[in-house]
Amino acid sequence: MSFIEDLLPLIFFDQIREKTRTFSDSMLQNLSQSMSITTCIGDNSELEACQDKSGAFIFKMVAIGTILTAGVCGIAIPLVGKKHSFLRTDSNVFVAAKAFAAGVILATGFVHMLPDATKALTNSCLPKIPWSKFPFSGFIAMMAALATLMVDFVGTQYYERKQEKQSQIPRVDSVESVVESGIVPVVEATQRIGAVFGEEEGGAMHIVGMHAHVAHHRHSHPQGQDACEGHVKEDANGHGHGHSHGFGDVDKDGGVRHVVVSQVLEVGIVSHSVIIGLSLGVSNSPCTIKPLIAALSFHQFFEGFALGGCISQAQLRSLHTIIMACFFSVTTPVGIAIGSGISSFYNPMSPRALVIEGIFDSLSAGILVYMALVDLIAADFLSKRMSCNVRLQIASYIMLFLGAGLMSSLAIWA
Repeated sequence: MSFIEDLLPLIFFDQIREKTRTFSDSMLQNLSQSMSITTCIGDNSELEACQDKSGAFIFKMVAIGTILTAGVCGIAIPLVGKKHSFLRTDSNVFVAAKAFAAGVILATGFVHMLPDATKALTNSCLPKIPWSKFPFSGFIAMMAALATLMVDFVGTQYYERKQEKQSQIPRVDSVESVVESGIVPVVEATQRIGAVFGEEEGGAMHIVGMHAHVAHHRHSHPQGQDACEGHVKEDANGHGHGHSHGFGDVDKDGGVRHVVVSQVLEVGIVSHSVIIGLSLGVSNSPCTIKPLIAALSFHQFFEGFALGGCISQAQLRSLHTIIMACFFSVTTPVGIAIGSGISSFYNPMSPRALVIEGIFDSLSAGILVYMALVDLIAADFLSKRMSCNVRLQIASYIMLFLGAGLMSSLAIWA
């Protein structure tokens, strides 16, 4: 009896080991099938009936010119318009237009990128295990959003510490000169009384523990708006109270935040623009390309507007601004050109292409959704400026829903 008892664990261990080996072999086989480059019609059978290489090439050239023009115009408007009062980044018109662009980016992530990723990763060409047994598209998008949060936070902290170190030397010199002269300056406490909870200098707001800064208002406000705008509120004894975070100039502090926002937003936009361009370029179906031209031009224009606004608010050097603007503008057209060049040997209907496209679309969706909600919508809609201007609130909400609705409706054709 004792011999059998000693033998049972070995028997069960062999069974477990056999099942593990079978599962691992099956998983490896499924993954190898997922990396196959052989053609698989699957859910794309209807596109095979509309194949015309010469006609598709003409539409690709039209798409390159149209999308490039739309991107350049979109990103140039806030960069050039900042010199004019009508389109300055602190104007109400710009805030409302930026809300529209934020709605476009949000709809791009939720309605276009994420469903496309799900469709690609659950395509019938791919093995059901693991692709149909787990929601990879949502999981990857979630992890991308969390990674963007981490990059956003670390980048902001890095630039703020760098800014603080650079401002310490002039501050020490000014203090020494004041001590030598014997003149004690009056602290501008009047600028801090009446500030709302969580607000920094210049109307900056803490959002989810991060510095999501809004534009600082340089124009004067009516006296009835003093409390709302954070102006002076003296107590009965005529004294004012306030505090400072010690980060120096308000515009510089806000600029630090916008530097990070502009760079992270460009990464998210560029990553999915490459996939969109390649997908259009490798296609030889005019039925696929024609509706994409109008949809991508609209999409590129307003993404460029949002990105251009962030770059303008970041107050970067002219060379950096030009590089970022050009990089955004040419990404999709270059992707189309590369896709056209490799269309002869690249198979967009292979399992490998579906996996790559699904993963990149999921990553882009997570980045865009985070940037739209946190750094574009929340930063503006939770600001003191928005809460104190009812007309701006109404206009911005209308533009936000209009942008999201129009971009979502394009999913009917593209």
